[in-house]
Amino acid sequence: MELFKLEHKKLWRKNSTRVCVLLCFFYCVIFGSVLIYQWLTFGSVKGNTSVSRYFDGYGNIRARQDYFHKYEELTDESLQEWVRDYQCLHEAWEEEKRTQGAVSRETDQQYENTGWQTVNSMLRTLYPELERADMRTVRIMSCYVEPEKLTGVYERREQAIEMFLDISGQTGTERDYLLRIGAKVKTPFSWKWVEGWSNILGNAVSGLGSVIALFLAIVLSSLFAGEWHDNTSPLLLTTKNGWRKLACAKVCTGLLFTLELFAMTAVGMIGSQLVFLGTEGWDMPIQTVKMIAIAPMNMLQAEIYEYAFTVLGALGFAGVAMLFSARCKNHVLALLLSMAVVYGPMVVRNRVPALMEKLFDLLPLVGSGADVFRTNTFHLFGCYIWSPYLIIWVPFVIGVLCLPSAVRGWSRRMRR
Repeated sequence: MELFKLEHKKLWRKNSTRVCVLLCFFYCVIFGSVLIYQWLTFGSVKGNTSVSRYFDGYGNIRARQDYFHKYEELTDESLQEWVRDYQCLHEAWEEEKRTQGAVSRETDQQYENTGWQTVNSMLRTLYPELERADMRTVRIMSCYVEPEKLTGVYERREQAIEMFLDISGQTGTERDYLLRIGAKVKTPFSWKWVEGWSNILGNAVSGLGSVIALFLAIVLSSLFAGEWHDNTSPLLLTTKNGWRKLACAKVCTGLLFTLELFAMTAVGMIGSQLVFLGTEGWDMPIQTVKMIAIAPMNMLQAEIYEYAFTVLGALGFAGVAMLFSARCKNHVLALLLSMAVVYGPMVVRNRVPALMEKLFDLLPLVGSGADVFRTNTFHLFGCYIWSPYLIIWVPFVIGVLCLPSAVRGWSRRMRR
């Protein structure tokens, strides 16, 4: 335990470690959460462009949440009511622009509060026959669709899922397996403001792993290899502790640092989320973000899954990075190899066969927790396994299997 404490203090005393932690926290929490909520994404729009925004995200989010309080559940009636309300606002928006030459900030904000992007995506998925090709480049579907024709929301959803599976080539046993998972989704859906949760599950948490991987690679690549770079190996040979004990202490230090980095980042992101978004909408099914999703999860359950996916993937990646560090005397080479494990598959992902893409998802921090929105499967031993069941555990197991090899490899080098 004493040796472990010394190694842990030694790691945190490095300037590179402190800089990496600060940069990771700033990028994920300050830039990726606070500024996104308050300004870059959820600030109210300036003028006719969504690029320029005001620094008023907190109040703007509350206004958007308030707008959806009158709908409560997604039903035929509530969807029709939303479309009528939206079309009235759109007409008022166009009339004001035509008569005054510009739209007031108040009218513009009311228009944005409707969450039209998500609902329009829903309409295009469930009612494709109502979309007019001649209007596609001029107006969105919500502007002209007749509300009375928006019926059978949940029947339409089932048809859309079946059609998507057919188009994807997921037929027969695989199709039946996925439909059994989707049958567990309960209706009617609770319906509140969706965009905040869409950002959390589709961008913030799902992309956290690829960011953490960079800083973990920088810190952990020198955990073993740094001893050769700093010429401390002769000194280590004279210590009273054996090489194996020292290697185990370094491994435990690397794993603890991984948990510390994840915890600091996740706590900051969750804190920002609670301040700006609160807990409203946690019980909405994730189908309100993507109607053809089959996972029987609400927003909170999906967020927990994505955080669990990230921390287990980070631990798996830590094992891989420490293996490279233990096997390489050059910490730069260990860094490049570690980064190649994560970012290499991302670069070639769209240029390899579909089977290779699936195998890439099993590598630590290469896949995505956002797979809960997808219908990807693995076919193993004659059975189909929905990808979120598998990709959360395999990266962690890979990392665990790397640790004994890292200890043996470094101990053997030190004995030489």
